Amino acid sequence: MDFGLVLQTDPPASEVVSLMERAERNGFRYGWTFDSAVLWQEPFVIHSRILAATERLIVGPMVTNPGTRTWEVTASTFATLNDMYGNRTVCGIGRGDSAMRVAGRRPNTLARLGEAVDVIRDLAEGREAVVDGNPIRIPWIRDGRLPVWMAAYGPKALALTGQKADGFILQLADPYLTEWMIRSVREAAEQAGRDPAAITICVAAPAYVGDDLAHARDQCRWFGGMVGNHVADLVARYGEHSDLVPEALTSYIKARHGYDYSHHGRAGNPSTDFVPDEIVDRFCLLGPAEAHIDKLRALRDLGVDQFAVYNMHDARENLIDTYGEHIIPAINA
Repeated sequence: MDFGLVLQTDPPASEVVSLMERAERNGFRYGWTFDSAVLWQEPFVIHSRILAATERLIVGPMVTNPGTRTWEVTASTFATLNDMYGNRTVCGIGRGDSAMRVAGRRPNTLARLGEAVDVIRDLAEGREAVVDGNPIRIPWIRDGRLPVWMAAYGPKALALTGQKADGFILQLADPYLTEWMIRSVREAAEQAGRDPAAITICVAAPAYVGDDLAHARDQCRWFGGMVGNHVADLVARYGEHSDLVPEALTSYIKARHGYDYSHHGRAGNPSTDFVPDEIVDRFCLLGPAEAHIDKLRALRDLGVDQFAVYNMHDARENLIDTYGEHIIPAINA
């Protein structure tokens, strides 16, 4: 199993770069960042510094979207980084939550997302693609490669992932929901004539190593609120009780009342007080190292290829070092 580190691009950028260097030394293979231009610093500028400071780390956004930048700009940005550092990027992409809503825009439609996946990949790998009705190609690209991984929760997004994406990003670590969603993606891939096993499965969630479970939950409760934004969209579309979406995913947002993006992705987020302990325990990895190892083995056995750990709490260096010293070696022994 591969491991990734997910960070917000809070200033100073040098600290983000330093943590990514630390992650590579500890056996992490991927370095991910949020992508929300109003809330944090521009990730692709920082990605360049991360790539320069590391030797093997693969970097990308978790996740970008088709609306913040034009598709040829996104493709050219990835292709430039790959040309400079040797095809060490991956494009995580979704409909857009904070990046779109903070700027007063609605998340992108799935139709637009699906088209963007094809166009961005084609352009970044040097092929011609049609953008706004115009066929274009980036002529300087040679031997470019850009895997595009889609973030998804709902049935239509999961199906689109199976039909088009190189990888699937699931932002929660509940084994029951992970199994259900992986199966949905793979069934869609098979129906589209693709090899289901060729789709990389990435589970992304916060982790906190320690014996004080109450403190760990408080440090990670924000994640239930972030996931809740997407779940609220699913409930609005499919209703509270639908055979298309498991109640294990949707039932906890009944007490949700709005969301303040100024605290997005941060411990102590007051908009996440509706998230119960049970959801934090299911969606995240908490407790001593042995508990993390047990859950990661269960996820690996379900077909998860990478665990990407959101690391936005008060023990970031300790988590990276503990994973490097104890958890990653145990999983990959």
